[in-house]
Amino acid sequence: MTLKKGDNLKKLNLPSVSGKNFRLSNVKGRKSLISFYRFAQCPFCNLRIHELIKRHDEFRGNLEIVAIFDAPLGHLIKSMERHDAPFEILADEDFSYFRAIDVEQSLIKFLIGSVINIHRLVQASMKGFIPLSFKGSMLTVPVDILINEKGVVEHVYYGKTTADHMNFDDILAFART
Repeated sequence: MTLKKGDNLKKLNLPSVSGKNFRLSNVKGRKSLISFYRFAQCPFCNLRIHELIKRHDEFRGNLEIVAIFDAPLGHLIKSMERHDAPFEILADEDFSYFRAIDVEQSLIKFLIGSVINIHRLVQASMKGFIPLSFKGSMLTVPVDILINEKGVVEHVYYGKTTADHMNFDDILAFART
C-alpha cells in the first residue's frame, strides 16, 4: 500500500544496530521521521545519515529519527559504526516493511540519480562513504515519512531517484510546529 497523509504505518518491529528490537510504539506520542534507505554502504544513504547527525540539534528534541536499511543486521552494524548516530538505525533483512509501503526499486531511477547527483557522490566519497560490499539492493528508491504524535502520517515523500530524500526545510518545519 502506497502511504499517504492520514494513513497509519503497520506495526514495525525490527532489529536495531544498538542490539535491541525497535517497535513503532517506542516513538508513540512523539513526532517522528521514518526513512527507508538502500543498502548499508550506499554512499548517498551514508551521506544523508551524516547530514542528519550534523543537523540533529536543529530538531530541538522535537523529532525522533528512525532509519531503516535494506541490509542484513550484522553488515549494517559494521557499516554504521563510523556514524555514532543519536537515533535508531534498523535492518529490514527480508525487505518486508519496504514491500508493505510500496518502496520502489528502479534501474532507471538508479541511473538518473547517479548522474544528476554526481556532486553528492563525490561529496560522499570525500567523506569516505565508498561501498566495498553490496548487501541489499542498489535499486531501492528512498522513502521519508513524517508521523505526528498520534502515529498518523502527516507527510510522505517517495524519492524521485535513488539519491532523493525529503527536503530538510520540510522536516525542520514539521519538527518545530
